[in-house]
Amino acid sequence: MSPDSTSPPRAPSKVLVTGGAGMLGSQVLLCAPDGVTAIGTDNRAATGVDRPGVDLAEPADVARLFAEEGPFSGVIHTAAYTAVDKAEAEEALALRANGTACGVLAEACARAAVPLVLVSTDFVFDGTGSRPYRPDDPPNPLSAYGRTKLAGEQAALAVHADGTRIVRTQWLYGPRGRHFPGTMRRLARSRAKLVVVADQTGSPTSTLELAPALWDVLVEGREGIYHAACEGACTWYDLAVATLSYSGIEDVTVEPCTTAEYPSAAPRPEYSVLDCSRLTELRGAPLAPWEDALKTYLGSEAQ
Repeated sequence: MSPDSTSPPRAPSKVLVTGGAGMLGSQVLLCAPDGVTAIGTDNRAATGVDRPGVDLAEPADVARLFAEEGPFSGVIHTAAYTAVDKAEAEEALALRANGTACGVLAEACARAAVPLVLVSTDFVFDGTGSRPYRPDDPPNPLSAYGRTKLAGEQAALAVHADGTRIVRTQWLYGPRGRHFPGTMRRLARSRAKLVVVADQTGSPTSTLELAPALWDVLVEGREGIYHAACEGACTWYDLAVATLSYSGIEDVTVEPCTTAEYPSAAPRPEYSVLDCSRLTELRGAPLAPWEDALKTYLGSEAQ
């Protein structure tokens, strides 16, 4: 029995996965445990809408979803507004998708007495620390995106504290969707030189690693906050160099730059490595080292 389990692990039979067409949600659906029916919704969360006719920020819509597609044994909520820079000008819209919807889903889960796994982000921290952030470290988001994701955490815990399992992650990439390694490989096809930020540090995390961990948190975990990221840490520059190297791209130069030299609308945490020891204790092993996970992902892309 795992340290975070109060009863023998038992896979829920029918689970709602929001954001099922997105980079993470699609992978969650693909790796559902045996015996589980995973019901996915699409990923149009930028407007608060997650499937045709269902607005996850509207209690009546969510109640109808639970009535028509349920009963559910749990919910994995991956749908989100993830346009970090755009959120600076659209904070109200981001808050509806990242904050209000989390509270609405948590209330529905509380009424059904089922657990909610809520995916959150390292952006809830300000990045001024010098050691990996623990789940109980005080959040202090720098950006609108970080504020709205923290609001979602707080909204869910306020109405379903004994059933909400928050999983903070970072620097995601995977087989579907747009992400940094994919961008680096695409740009390398048309440019001889790439300039990449080298003073932000985090842990690149593959959805191939994260998605199974979310199922473990749902099935075996307990309420509270988990951090989930691949082992180790690097800068965006390091990740770019590794991506091109592991892809066999040798004729493109990667040069480092500072955040100040590559300004963006939303401030980023300078150091946002996550302490994932609670998840490691639950699962009996950490997620793969980021270099190994990147090689696995790039190898799958080449097939």
